[in-house]
Amino acid sequence: MLADDMACNHRNPKPATVFSHKNMELNVYGDDVEVDYRGYEVTVENFLRVLTGRLPPSTPRSKRLLSDDRSNILIYLTGHGGNGFLKFQDSEEISNVELADAFEQMWQKRRYNELLFIIDTCQGASMYERFYSPNIMALASSQVGEDSLSHQPDLAIGVHLMDRYTFYLLEFLEDIHPASKANMNDLFKVCPRSQCVSTPGHRTDLFQRDPGSVLITDFFGSVRKVEITTEAVNLTDPIKQVEERFLRIFQGKLQCRETCLVSDYVPGIAGPKGRALQLYIHHSDYYYVLINLLPIEFP
Repeated sequence: MLADDMACNHRNPKPATVFSHKNMELNVYGDDVEVDYRGYEVTVENFLRVLTGRLPPSTPRSKRLLSDDRSNILIYLTGHGGNGFLKFQDSEEISNVELADAFEQMWQKRRYNELLFIIDTCQGASMYERFYSPNIMALASSQVGEDSLSHQPDLAIGVHLMDRYTFYLLEFLEDIHPASKANMNDLFKVCPRSQCVSTPGHRTDLFQRDPGSVLITDFFGSVRKVEITTEAVNLTDPIKQVEERFLRIFQGKLQCRETCLVSDYVPGIAGPKGRALQLYIHHSDYYYVLINLLPIEFP
């Protein structure tokens, strides 16, 4: 979520780029950066809906948080705030109570396994004071009553490029690789008062594991855990048979271009408990991707 499109701002001397250093060494708005919510889409309501999964059915997958009870989630917030609130778009704000209740909804709905919350704003520690849900670890750039200061002034555009805590945290993360053994205790040491001018804080009492045993790569680095089974699972033949069967049924009959229900074309084909099996069509009459392959009976 980006509340302001800095990359395309008319004051940006290098359009389509955002740099974290005045020497312009690292473009943090590279080709692999995806922005799902920008500008006035970034609201408190949309943020809470993404977290809790309460989105309209028409919302695309790219704008959803597709997590479950095995997901480790990182939430990083930066902006203007105060004692118990963070501002959105200078027109509204989210309170620490609203945020705490959203995390509780996520826990009750099994939308996360462990959650790492980081906030870089003035009086940032006030935002995690009301948390009460299990398996949450929280970090903040400043204590209650302290300001969180900016860093790296750029005289060309007349503003600072980044906040101090975010600058030093990014510098720390640049040395983290997928096989790194750095843990959360190392993360807690980032940006001491001598660098941040403010006093960073953290909260671990809700977290079930010892922070020293939690690797940085559990939340950063896109490292996925896998479950290994000793039994062979043959998926090729059954799926191929079903796909061939569907191809014979649907050739010449498809009318839709996006999402079709199988039952709309072949009566009697349905999933468990009478729910129709969904067939997603890939913009062609004959090429498709079958999602949610459910047990079915052909007529």
